[in-house]
Amino acid sequence: MQRLNFDVDVVDVDWGAGVDLSVLREKLLADPYHQIKAVCVVHNETATGVTNDLSGIRNVLDRCRHPALFLVDGVSSIGALDFRMDEWGVDVALTGSQKALSLPTGLGIICAGPKALEASKTAKSLRVFFDWNDYLKFYKMGTYWPYTPSSQLLYGLRASMDMIFEEGLDNVIARHQRCGHATRLAVEAWGLKNCTQKPEWFSDTVTAVLVPSHMDSSQVVKHAWKKYNLSLGLGLNKVAGKVFRIGHLGHLNELQLLGALAGVEMVLKDLGYPIQLGSGVGAASAYLMQSTPLIKSRL
Repeated sequence: MQRLNFDVDVVDVDWGAGVDLSVLREKLLADPYHQIKAVCVVHNETATGVTNDLSGIRNVLDRCRHPALFLVDGVSSIGALDFRMDEWGVDVALTGSQKALSLPTGLGIICAGPKALEASKTAKSLRVFFDWNDYLKFYKMGTYWPYTPSSQLLYGLRASMDMIFEEGLDNVIARHQRCGHATRLAVEAWGLKNCTQKPEWFSDTVTAVLVPSHMDSSQVVKHAWKKYNLSLGLGLNKVAGKVFRIGHLGHLNELQLLGALAGVEMVLKDLGYPIQLGSGVGAASAYLMQSTPLIKSRL
């Protein structure tokens, strides 16, 4: 946003913490002339495994009677976590094809509400390739796309959406909740801690695991890839070398997750961490046995 020459008030929090709603409230109340045009938030922060409370943010906006647009980065949340654009009054949401939609990277998916579309008519910000007016014009003409579309990815998106609707979006969200909770139980059984500071911010699509101070988390990631063909996420920026990340989103089932957790245990054991093999897998398995329902389509 700063590179686009917007006047941005960046509200920093500790890594592992979520949006402080009291600070947001203070800033909105200190803006009686409504100079703030938009409140922008990342729904699910993948570097630290923090999920922010969008309904809480909407509640603050409403209570302050502030007309700012509500813009949400839902790249690692939409299609996996509970997301209610209309109910929470989200004006613009974006996601990518490579996360919960289980496609290759390449599609940026934008949804804009009436308030945002109206604001775009008078906005003076620079835009060319993704000018909504171009897309709306071609949509009304029935051709949908002003440029050459990524046809293969769109066919893949159709198949991905069919899979989501066949399972049922509520069931998809519940599956992510199960996998997220099972992963956190495994981390606890290993004697390690979650980077996310409070349970209300726990993410059901990614878990950032803090390693002991004498360990370098990048070695965990490298060893997992080199020996077990297991892809874990690196710690980024301020948590580089301090955390590794376990992703649990998209087209992933309980048994696939257990395989990944078993791989993490072997990696930690290889690197000298005093882990009891099977401890995390056992904790996760016990929970998943009790919480995983029968597959409805196979009854």
